[in-house]
Parts: sequence; structure tokens; C-alpha cells
Amino acid sequence: MSDSDGLYDDALLIFFDEAREMLQHIEDALLQLESAPQDDEAVNALFRAAHTIKGTSGIFNLNRVVKFTHQVESVLDKVRKGGLSIDLGLSEALFASCDMIASLLGQVETKCADPAELAATDKAADVLAERLGAYLGQAPSNAVDGQHSEEPAAGFTQAAGEAVWHLSVRFHQNTFLSGFDPLTVIEYLKTIGEITSIFTITDGFPEWDKFDAENCYLGFEIRLKTGAAKAEIESAFEFVADDCDLRLIPPTRRAADFIALINELPNELRLGDILVACGAVTREALDKALEVQHEIAPGPVRKTGSAIGEILVAQKKVNPEVVEAALDRQAKMPASGQARQEGGLFVRVPADKLDELINLVGELVICGASASLQAVNAQDAGLIGTTQQLSRLVEEIRNGALGLRMVRIGETFVRYRRVVHDVSTELGKTVNLVIEGADTELDKSVVEKIGDPLMHLVRNSLDHGIELPNVRVAAGKPPDGTICLSARHDSGNIVIQVSDDGKGLDGEKLLAKGREKGLVSENQILTEAEKFDLIFAPGFSTAEKVTNLSGRGVGMDVVRKNIEALRGSVKISSVLGQGTAIEIRLPLTLAIIDGFLVKIGDGAFVIPLHAVLECIDAEPEMMNLNQQSAGFIKLRGEVLPLLDLRSVFSCQGRKPAKQRIVVVRGGADAKAGLIVDRLDGEYQTVIKPLGKLFRNLNGISGSTVLGSGEVALILDVGALVKLATHHKNDEANERQKMLMRDLQLMGVNNFNRGS
Repeated sequence: MSDSDGLYDDALLIFFDEAREMLQHIEDALLQLESAPQDDEAVNALFRAAHTIKGTSGIFNLNRVVKFTHQVESVLDKVRKGGLSIDLGLSEALFASCDMIASLLGQVETKCADPAELAATDKAADVLAERLGAYLGQAPSNAVDGQHSEEPAAGFTQAAGEAVWHLSVRFHQNTFLSGFDPLTVIEYLKTIGEITSIFTITDGFPEWDKFDAENCYLGFEIRLKTGAAKAEIESAFEFVADDCDLRLIPPTRRAADFIALINELPNELRLGDILVACGAVTREALDKALEVQHEIAPGPVRKTGSAIGEILVAQKKVNPEVVEAALDRQAKMPASGQARQEGGLFVRVPADKLDELINLVGELVICGASASLQAVNAQDAGLIGTTQQLSRLVEEIRNGALGLRMVRIGETFVRYRRVVHDVSTELGKTVNLVIEGADTELDKSVVEKIGDPLMHLVRNSLDHGIELPNVRVAAGKPPDGTICLSARHDSGNIVIQVSDDGKGLDGEKLLAKGREKGLVSENQILTEAEKFDLIFAPGFSTAEKVTNLSGRGVGMDVVRKNIEALRGSVKISSVLGQGTAIEIRLPLTLAIIDGFLVKIGDGAFVIPLHAVLECIDAEPEMMNLNQQSAGFIKLRGEVLPLLDLRSVFSCQGRKPAKQRIVVVRGGADAKAGLIVDRLDGEYQTVIKPLGKLFRNLNGISGSTVLGSGEVALILDVGALVKLATHHKNDEANERQKMLMRDLQLMGVNNFNRGS
């Protein structure tokens, strides 16, 4: 593959990302118009998004996308001009059109080559285009007909009011470096009209010894016969707007138009180039005038270049006032042109490069910790001071690097507007989605992995939570239900809540279902929270019938499993008849955390710092432990679950005379005490994944490497708090102890190699 092919592919990937954003804008605007039909800005946003997708698709010769999107754009243009209003039928057609554009783009992105699949999509696009054409007063025969890319796209009104426009375009030198091919613009212009003449301008070419094959020195003078509007013609250059200078002369040319354009020309040009650049004359006419100039002896001239101007005026190719303005402009030109420089606020960086940066920062953290340890061991005061300063700088670099991967959770929340719209319509319900805390940021990797669990929770609220309008009215509620997606930061975590004002959960019904499935014994008494927790059991469902949304007993257990895999926790609260709230607590990042280092026997463990509440001495009179190493502790009048980690993890080594208790928080209000041997203080922790064999270890979420080269295990506080509360010395715990012993025997070298 050539470098130009690679640049083209890179530009195409950027377009796909931007197109997805534009499609999201279309969905958002359509949803906004449902609640505010007179919102002109939403209508304009719809049109701009469709227009951008169509224009950019044309540059990349994605003519299937161009043809269909033009039909959408035409309908939206009619809406924008007040000739059409968006009712329920048109709204659904536009939603379907949004999906169709996504399908067409998806087939290009995945390089689909299945003729049957492409034909089926084209047929569906034709049907939908006819549906849209009805809003434009088009007969079915005028719908998109699957014509070849060389022909003008269907739907363009070229029969009446055709006129010839003059386009003068100069591409910047960095056009090729930006991944653009000027010829793709020319190809797109063919889809909206007929190019009657085109001349390539090579005046920008340097001397051959200064020629750079990676630079673009091209310009074009184009005559375009079309019935399209000015904005439609300009859209051909939308994707390369920052890499070219475009002058567009309308069919109704006036001297004032040319003079205005002449005064806006940015670069140094000769008289003839000025007249061509503004569109006052064609390159062909200028060349013929130059031939005449060479055939006759030029007489005295009033200004430099005025001879060619006089010839053009004599040939009636240009107005004298335009030539005069061009001569004045030429006289004011600086001695040398100045390159156009523009800055940008954003830089697109591939996600894998950010991941690589985070990994390198993690290794830097480990090396910094090793240097600090060696300085302390050497008892070198100057070196200790230097390593302390290095640690501060590394921490700033770490925070900055992690900040690069932080994204707003609102970008994920917004996707569910369409889900709420479609599912509520299918169920015959009216539901409003409220988003709070959209600016809350968290790691991109967390955002990507939380999308599916959130989707399931939102659909559950729509199906199980929100009642039908008549049921809500009978219960004294408004007919429209509400689902709220909120996010906030809390003690180094992000808390995401999915809540609704529906019928709530019936704890007794859940308990009865649990006993029916054998999850709860007949004489077992559960708290309200434990009853709600039953819905996370595999295969548990209270749906009376199976639908395409629910009833198969698959989903909520997967939701909890996925959230816990992210070192998070999930909690349910509900009031019967009033609604349900599901709270998800997640770490902000999965890469580097602030930890609290403790020692237990010969092993080192790290507790996430945000989970540590306090540390106290382990006094025998305040502890009550049973044979399974679990019990409780009385702390300032409060009784907390207690867990002896030495026994839980089968740690070897001498037990100290004085142990410590670290009080931790494993959720919103769940606390427990963990007995450890020694406290070593705060520690920047680079999270390393466990091998496949040890991934299901209860209470361990990962590992890290200390400055000494020793491996430390990162504790899963939520799982340990749950273990302290519901401790059972069963076969699973025995297997856990065996795995822990194997893990300790494997040592540092083999620790992270996988199974």
C-alpha cells in the first residue's frame, strides 16, 4: 500500500467517526423536536448534520450514501424553509433514515462485498427514499434508483433553472499530507451537475530542484452547469475547507461581485491570475489574450500588467472596472506571499497510542518507586530529596496521562435517548429520559465496558418499571413515565444511577420466586435489600411471559458480573409503587490508582486508597472471631463485620505480637474491618492483570510490582466486605486457599504470564 493510500484510509476512518457523531446529532435533534416541535435550532442542526454527511461522503466517492442522504437532506431543507412540519410519521421516517445511513456507512467501513447483502440494503434504501419522496411531492419513479456513481445522484433538481457557475479553487501545499485527493472533489461535483470545462492551474509549481512530491501545487478553474444552490456546491469542499481557497461566482455575475472577490484574494498573484482566480475570466480566455499579447508589440502601459487587461477589455471578456480593481489589488500585494496558518483546539489521537502512553507511565511509576527505595536504603539525604521530587513529577505526569483518557459520561448517556424512544413506542408507553451529571468524567476504557450493562438496565426500567399510561393515571401518577440517568464523583469513584418512577420492586414477590427456584430456603429470613438482590441470580425472572425484551432470565446476573469485573459494585433500592433506583459504583480508571500498602506474613497487599476509612490497633477485647476467620468488631458503638486476611489468603510467615485493623468501605454504606500485620502507607499502584488461572480469585482484583521487585496483590474491597458479612467455609473457600498458595509459590517471574 502506498503512503497516499494509507493517508486516504486514515482520513476515511476519521470520517466514519465524525459521521457517527453526526448521526447522533440527528437522533438528538429529532428527540428534541418531539418535545419542542417549533425548535428552529434543532431543525437547523438536523439539516447541518445530514448536509455534512452527504458532502463528505461525496468527497470519498461513497455515492450510495450520497444518493440516499440527499433525499433526507431535501426533506429537511423543506422543513427548514417552513414548507413541511415534522409530524410523527415523518419523525419515524427520519429515524429510519438515520439507521439506513448508518447501515450504508457500516458496509463501507467493514468493506462488505456480499452482493446479496448490498442488494438488500439498496432495496431497503429505495423503499425508504420513496417514502421520503412523498413528502417532496415526488412520484415513486423519482426515488433513488441505484444508478452508477458516474451519473448524477438521484433527486437533484437539475431540469429547471440550470445555470453555469464558475469555481476557482487553489489547494494548499499540505493537502496531500492531510490525506485528501483533489480529484475526489471533482468527482463529487459530477454528482450535482455537469462540468462543462475544467482547467488545471500549475502556476504554483516551484522550480524542479525545489519540487516536493508530497506537496500539492494544484489549482482548478471549473465551469459547473447545475440547478443546485450555492450551499450545495460549497458542500463539495466542506471536508477540505481548511486545505483550499475557494472562489464561487454565481451565474448572475456583476462587476461588484468580482471586485469584492478580488479584494479578498489572500495570495500574491499577477493580473491575469487575479482575474482568473475571481472568476471574471476563464483560463482559456486568458491564454488566448496572452497569445495576442505576444503577437503584438506592447505599447506604453499605465500600470504593470495593464496590457493584458486592455486586451481582455477589448475582447469584451471582462468589465473595465474589474480590471482596474485587479490592478489596484496587484499594486497592494506584499513582496512575498504569507502562508496560511491556523491552529486547532483538538488533536485526534488513536486510542492505542494513549494506552501505550499509560503503560509507559505505569512503568515509570514502578521505576520511580524502586529509585526511592534504593535512596532510602543508601541513607543518602541528597538522593532521597531528588527521588521525592521525582515522585511528585511522576505523579503529575501520571495524572496528566490519565486525564487524556478521561471522557464525559454524557456521551454514553445520550445514546440511550433513541433506545428510550424506540422501546417505549414499541411498548405503548410514553417515557422521558432525564440526564444529570453529563459532564462527569471517567476513563475511556470504563466507558466502553459500562455501555452494555447500562443498556440492559435502561431497557429493564422501560419494560418492568414504567407502567402503561392508563395504569399510571389510575395510580394517581402522570401518564408520562421518567427514567433518570445520573453520574457523580464520590471518594475516588464514579457513581452512576439508573432510576425510574415506575411500579417499583415487590420484595415479597421476589422472595416467593426465589423460594420457588430453590435460591432461598423456606425458613430463611431475608432483609429487603437481600430480596432485591435476588434479581441478580442466574436465570431469575419475574416476567409472566417471554418477549423480545425480557422473560428469559438472562441479563441481570451478567450485568453484575460485568460491573464487578470492572472492580465495581451494584446496589438496588426500591419503593413499591414509587420506583426503583440501581446504583453502580466504579473506579475512575482501570490503569493506575492510589493505594494503601499493607503486609500480611510474607505477602504484600494493596488496598485502594479511596476505600480506606481509618486504621486502628487490633485489640483482642474489641474483636470476636469464629473458626472461619470471620466475625465482628465493636467500634465506637458500631458493630462491623471483621475478616482475618492472614487466614483467608493462607499467608505464611511469623504473626506479629501486635496486628492492625484497616476499616474499609465496600459500597455506599457497607463497611468492614480487615486484620493485617503491618501498615506501610500510601503507594502509587500500577494495576497488572492476573493470569487466567487466578482471575476468579475471590477478594483479589489484580496485582502490582513494588519498587523492590516484589509482587503485591490488589484487594477487591467489595468482595472482601461481602465475604466478611456472609462468610462460609465451603469447598470454594478451600479451592481459593489452594490457588493462593500456588500464587505465592509461583513468584514474581511467572506471576503475570497467564494460565
